[in-house]
Amino acid sequence: MPTAFFITHPEVSVDPALPVPAWRLSDRGITRMRAFAGSAVLSGLTSIWSRSEAKAIEAAGLLAAGFGLPVQVDEQLGENDRSATGFLPPADFERVADSFFANPHESARGWERAVDAQERVVRAVFRILGTHHDGDIAFIAHGGVGTLLLCKLLDAPISPSHDQPFQGHFFTFELPGYKIIHEWQPIADR
Repeated sequence: MPTAFFITHPEVSVDPALPVPAWRLSDRGITRMRAFAGSAVLSGLTSIWSRSEAKAIEAAGLLAAGFGLPVQVDEQLGENDRSATGFLPPADFERVADSFFANPHESARGWERAVDAQERVVRAVFRILGTHHDGDIAFIAHGGVGTLLLCKLLDAPISPSHDQPFQGHFFTFELPGYKIIHEWQPIADR
C-alpha cells in the first residue's frame, strides 16, 4: 500500500538579519536530513513536494538526491503567514505560536489564522495526492502546517498537543484512505 510522508525541515541556522524564508539548514539539520534520506523506510519514494522556502527546498533536495527525483514546489504547502511579526525571539515566538493553536479562529498578532492555514494546506495536499498515481510520496514543509494536517487527518481539533517535539520529524498516512500509520517520529537522532 502506498504511503504519504509529511516531513518537517530539521534544524535551521537562525539569522535575524535575514528574512525567515531565506534561512538555511544548520550543519546538524543537514546531517540529520542526510541520515533520513538513507533510511530504508523511504525505499518506495517516487515523488517529492516542497514549499519554496530555502530550508524546505534544501531538505527536499537532500532527500531527492538519493532517489534521482525532482523536487516539485507548491506554495500552498507553506507555513502559516507570520509576516505581521517577522522574526520573534524564541520565547516570544513560542507564546504567539501557543496562541495560534489555542485560538484557531483568531489571528495571533496578525498571523494567518490556524483554521485558514489548515484549510490551505489540506486542500494543497489533497490536490497533489489527486495527481499522484504510483509509489510513496513525500511532502517537505514546516512543523506548524504539519500539525494542522495531522489534526485534520486524525479528525481532531486544532491543538498544540499534536505538534512535533522539535524540528525534523515525520508522520505517515496510507494512500488511499488517509489513515494515519504513525504520528510524529524523529527523522534521525539529534
